Amino acid sequence: MTLSVITIDGPAGSGKSTVAKKLAERLNAGFLDTGAMYRAVTLASLKKEIDLEDENAILAVMDASDITFEIVSKSMAVTVDGVDVSDEIRKPYVTEKIKYIASAPAVRKRLIAMQREFAGAHGTIVTEGRDQGTEAFADAQHKFFLTADARERTRRRMADLEAAGQAVDIDELRLAIEKRDESDMTRQTGALRPADDAIIIDSTSIDLNGVVDLIIKYINAK
Repeated sequence: MTLSVITIDGPAGSGKSTVAKKLAERLNAGFLDTGAMYRAVTLASLKKEIDLEDENAILAVMDASDITFEIVSKSMAVTVDGVDVSDEIRKPYVTEKIKYIASAPAVRKRLIAMQREFAGAHGTIVTEGRDQGTEAFADAQHKFFLTADARERTRRRMADLEAAGQAVDIDELRLAIEKRDESDMTRQTGALRPADDAIIIDSTSIDLNGVVDLIIKYINAK
């Protein structure tokens, strides 16, 4: 099976998850939501009430937990110990703790191995995250980095949360996004940055289909 990997990285609210999912549908490819993996480990660790700054404790939770990821109806379905947590991992109390999981080098190494294993089960994979083009799939055939101005990213994330029935304060959300940006860009392992050979797309004024069309145009031209 020939593996073709398309990576889409970018900061919170840049639209990478929505774009990646739509792109996978258009290409009839597998969709890898790496954020769901970090969220699942975060949730499992929170439920065990461990010290999230203790990397060995997080690894122990991963060893003791049955965490699964699979594509169901073209979306990433996540279970922890047999319970579907696909919705729960998106809740703010999980989001605000992801930084501890993302900053643990050994945990990231294990998750990257899981991402590569997941990708290996598909002929073509669209994967999104913050280090897919720089770390997880540094040799990917196609790399993209999505960005958008902070105000637009806040608006998009707020719309997503409200659609999920979660009440949020826009100012608090903007501050949370700014903190996440700083954390992602300054951490020592897997820092958020475009790969040297990534195509950077500013999606501030481009709608979903426009971004997907542009990515497909770049892919076909390569």
